[in-house]
Amino acid sequence: MSEAVIRSIGGPVLHARAKGAFRVGEVIEIGARRLPGEVIRLKEEELVAQVYEDTTGLRPGDPVYGTGGPLAVRLGPHLLGSIFDGLLRPLDGALDREALPRQGGGQFRFRPLATAGQALGPGSPFGEVPGGGINQLCLLPPQLAGTVESIAEEGTFAADTNLCTIRTPAGALREVGFFRHWPVRQARPVLERLPSDEPMITGQRILDTLFPVARGGRAALPGGFGTGKTVLQETLAKWCDADVIVYVGCGERGNEMAEVLHDFPSLVDPRTGRRLMERTVIIANTSNMPVTAREASIYTAVTVGEYFRDQGLHVSLMADSTSRWAEALREVSGRLGELPGEAAYPAYLASRLAEFYERAARVRTLAGGIGSLTIIGAVSPPAGDFSEPVTSHTKRYVGAFWGLDRERAQARFYPAIHPLQSYSEGAGRFASWWTERGNPDWVAQRERLLSLLESQADLERMARIVGKDALPPAQQLTLLCAELVNESFLRQSAVSPVDRFCSPERQTAMLRVILRFIELAEAALERGVAPQTIAELAILRRLQRMGEEIGEDRLDRIPALRADLEAAMADIEGAPRHAA
Repeated sequence: MSEAVIRSIGGPVLHARAKGAFRVGEVIEIGARRLPGEVIRLKEEELVAQVYEDTTGLRPGDPVYGTGGPLAVRLGPHLLGSIFDGLLRPLDGALDREALPRQGGGQFRFRPLATAGQALGPGSPFGEVPGGGINQLCLLPPQLAGTVESIAEEGTFAADTNLCTIRTPAGALREVGFFRHWPVRQARPVLERLPSDEPMITGQRILDTLFPVARGGRAALPGGFGTGKTVLQETLAKWCDADVIVYVGCGERGNEMAEVLHDFPSLVDPRTGRRLMERTVIIANTSNMPVTAREASIYTAVTVGEYFRDQGLHVSLMADSTSRWAEALREVSGRLGELPGEAAYPAYLASRLAEFYERAARVRTLAGGIGSLTIIGAVSPPAGDFSEPVTSHTKRYVGAFWGLDRERAQARFYPAIHPLQSYSEGAGRFASWWTERGNPDWVAQRERLLSLLESQADLERMARIVGKDALPPAQQLTLLCAELVNESFLRQSAVSPVDRFCSPERQTAMLRVILRFIELAEAALERGVAPQTIAELAILRRLQRMGEEIGEDRLDRIPALRADLEAAMADIEGAPRHAA
């Protein structure tokens, strides 16, 4: 074991004189308390490391011990339903363990999936841990392959039990169990990366219809203070169609994480009727925790996500927020005396962001299954400035950008996503997915809504100068239709028992009714009906309340609403005509 002696300490950064061979990225243990740390720089006999705990009490002359390995986390069936810190150490007293795979006393159920004499390749499943709504697979390490020499029978075993013995092609015997370690800064290997040709459904109309994120894709959620980032991420965690949720609170305020820790254990999974926490992993690293552990937390989270992805599951990772993670980078970089880049962030900020987001993918696993890891990263730009470095660099690596708008949030319009500041690259790839679900016109409908909302922005600027009543009738109708789209389709309450989730089928049905109203209103305008007359129709109010009044179990009421719309528009044929 290599050793060193501390020379100086500045916050979470220490300098030491090495007495043996160390490597960059090697985990070290510092002082009598064996505080964990990581080597980040070596120069001749000088060692520079970041410490993952409070350094109070350390002093020059204290010993530093090398471990010989990189920063790694313990992966296994204990993860689901649990809460950890940024280094994946359990936080005590977080949850009730009832109905989770563990059987108490550190024991787990095991069911073999392989037999003695069977040949297994790298990353192949040799057993599973049933329970908790998800049967978790026990996988061989990616670097191990061979023939099963022996395997445990079905039963309950202690956490450290060796379950399977593998004879490698070289003739060596290797034992594997429930757990394995993996370096957090190293992406787990896959057989191949696959195209992301289907969306991850979030249940939020503005996202699924206008700005979808690919399954296995990347999305950014930037917004200033009070615009609803955390609430929206919690909503996505509750309702998106992922098998496993990994939620990492990276440097956020303790009260926000307390709300997550309080709410999640009591939530019911709408897909299974079981507890949502049974398929969730929470990594809590609040703003009062060590800053270097905050830097490591997102790598810990993405490693956990890859572990479940390699089991053939669809995983969604919610990172809240990458701005606090970047601030941790900036603080450590400043203590190292590195040359600052834009806004004092380190020059390698962009490459670190790329490393994180590029680990999202839809893949064919080593075992041959299909799994995905979708990353949704919240960004907290100061004063809502999307041109600041973290936001601008993040835009380069994500396929969906969901910009939150302070004015919408102040108007209590949620989700406060600005439709003209947001985008989804390659949304047209999902056309076939929507066609299979009964909406072959999805691309045209999406373009129609975006065009209408863009026209609304232009006309509102003009209306502020000349007044809305001075606009031509066609432009007044455009504003009316755009307002209907905003109120009936884009507004969606996260706390509404009816409208907090909207399935693709309901989205399609609602969208068709809204576009039919626009079509009929434009036809009526051409026949001379005044926009004010259309605006006073009682059916308009029903359309605005459609999301709240017609839930997932009442979709049969939408055809009746459309019939009432047709009748109402037909009744205005005798109404006063607008001036030519």
